[in-house]
Amino acid sequence: MNFAERLKELRIENKLTQKRLAELAGINQSMIARWENGENEPLASYIPKLAEALNCSCDYLLGKSDI
Repeated sequence: MNFAERLKELRIENKLTQKRLAELAGINQSMIARWENGENEPLASYIPKLAEALNCSCDYLLGKSDI
């Protein structure tokens, strides 16, 4: 599973809209949409913010771990 798929899956599992995830992570909603569509990938500085908002590890979010 690539980053875009994992991001969207985690967002849906956490019952978050793109807008709400963006608010929780302090990120623009359009960036979330681009990442989920696979148009772009986030800078490293955004990964911990996303992981915290999605209640997962950075490694899991990046597909480096299945835990």
